[in-house]
Amino acid sequence: MNEITKQFIRENLNTDVPTLALKKAPVGIDVSLALRQIEARQLLQKKVPSWSENEDLLFPAHLSLEQCSSEASAQYKASLLQGQTFADLTGGLGVDTYFISQHFQQAEYVERQAELCDLARHNFEVLKTRVNVCNETAEEYLNHCLPKNCIFIDPARRDAYGRKAVSISDCTPDVAALQDLLLEKAEIVMVKLSPMLDISKALTELQHVKEVHVVAVANECKELDLVMQRGFEGEPQFVCVNLLTSQPELRFTQEEERNGIGRIADGVSHYLYEPNPAVLKAGCFKLLTHRYDVFKLHKNSNLYTSVQLVPDFPGRIFEVEGWAPYNKKVQQTLLRDVDKASIAVRNFPLSVAELRKSLKIGDGDETYLFATTLKGEQKVVIRTKKTAS
Repeated sequence: MNEITKQFIRENLNTDVPTLALKKAPVGIDVSLALRQIEARQLLQKKVPSWSENEDLLFPAHLSLEQCSSEASAQYKASLLQGQTFADLTGGLGVDTYFISQHFQQAEYVERQAELCDLARHNFEVLKTRVNVCNETAEEYLNHCLPKNCIFIDPARRDAYGRKAVSISDCTPDVAALQDLLLEKAEIVMVKLSPMLDISKALTELQHVKEVHVVAVANECKELDLVMQRGFEGEPQFVCVNLLTSQPELRFTQEEERNGIGRIADGVSHYLYEPNPAVLKAGCFKLLTHRYDVFKLHKNSNLYTSVQLVPDFPGRIFEVEGWAPYNKKVQQTLLRDVDKASIAVRNFPLSVAELRKSLKIGDGDETYLFATTLKGEQKVVIRTKKTAS
């Protein structure tokens, strides 16, 4: 990429790409390359900020950028792995390869698309990272590679028609079919999966899973990272994290959750708690009432309450300003001075849109309303303000 093209990218980093494509570019600029790099950097500004700021890196088409890990989640995975030798069998953009490789003496990037391999070689050199690039499929690589301390694999979650996969066996490569070979080649295998996949189903498809990391980033569930260990037998440990927030991680086993008896509140107390998306995805509900001094509002509501503040709860915390039964009077009593609010429904017969229309309340972020069901099946609206993230 020549200096004129670099300067053009620098000057138009925040310009709308479709609009820019209609304008005549200065002489000497590789327009298609420049537009692709501008679009990529705009997408990566929040996702992988340290890469978006490096003007010497080159990026591929849109799909690889969408599927790559965020910098925060890649660093989290990297913190879980270390050793002498490592291989990423589905290299893609190379974000996971780069961050995980920092914890190993030798690293290999494996990718079936030649174009991505060319970009990876260039980018790893720019990043001054020693990673060997292999243009092969994961299956081809496994058939000849030397044993590794750790293997990472992130199977593609769409089929040839672009449809999203619903199980591990629908992904490419099929990790379930490869798992024996994977654990023959490495003692530790980390499998990154979509948060849309059913965790229980994944655990029936994969053996020797020691840990299940459910990863949210800034209150949005982003990925499942299953750590398989050769020879491990027993109940996997679940680890729920919400990166880029101050919320603590939560560790538990499914057996603890199964054996727990959720404490149900008689009503709404001074504080309201909403578990973060990682905790909800992991299915930790009853156990929260024993780990923390909170009570569930209803067995199916997944909202919690307490008299005293529980600051280390793994989720959002709200101070309750009032609550009332959901009926025609709620607007004149609880909501008489509210014309805008953020609204959430949990175990409630109306959708957010339907409730907003019923209450005639616009969208806002100072008052938070929760419509839910209490013990005894009473439908209520709870008025709160946020106290913590």
